[in-house]
Amino acid sequence: MLKRLYDWTLSLAESPYALWALAVVAFAESSVFPIPPDILMIPMIIALPHRAFLIAGIALVASVLGGAFGYFIGWGLYETVGLPVLEFYGKTGKFEEFAATYNDYGAWAVLIAGVTPFPYKVITILSGSTGLNFGVFMVASVIARGLRFFVVAALLWKFGAPIRDFIEKRLGLMFTLFVILLGGGFYALKYL
Repeated sequence: MLKRLYDWTLSLAESPYALWALAVVAFAESSVFPIPPDILMIPMIIALPHRAFLIAGIALVASVLGGAFGYFIGWGLYETVGLPVLEFYGKTGKFEEFAATYNDYGAWAVLIAGVTPFPYKVITILSGSTGLNFGVFMVASVIARGLRFFVVAALLWKFGAPIRDFIEKRLGLMFTLFVILLGGGFYALKYL
């Protein structure tokens, strides 16, 4: 089922309404949809590199608005909508564990989930359900999603199709390693 959904999402990149499709996918991915907007962004930017940063901007705005919707799901609809979404992704146990201390590090969680392969939608719902300050949530979302989408756009704009495999297979890992190194640096500064 996910393979068909992935293929369908990828086919939207060739549609005359590709920018609208990207906005819808980026919005939905931030709250409920399992396929990331990168699947549309990559072929769109390869086909039209002069529009790379417009495409990244649309993904950013739609993703942050979708994140706000995910926050609303967690805040106002956790029992009826949020909990079933988390159950679908198998994250309810981790959600309950994490919620107790979440707000102390919520901005960092949003930043990390926004750039790494961790499902951003889980963090948007968690942020709303735990009452993370909405302003903090939005600023962290803009920074994280902007970093993610504009790095992808810049790499594709500069290097074109040859960088595609790196982005699809290793960019998530690179972002994850960056976050680990950054966290390790802060830890070392604090405790060493």
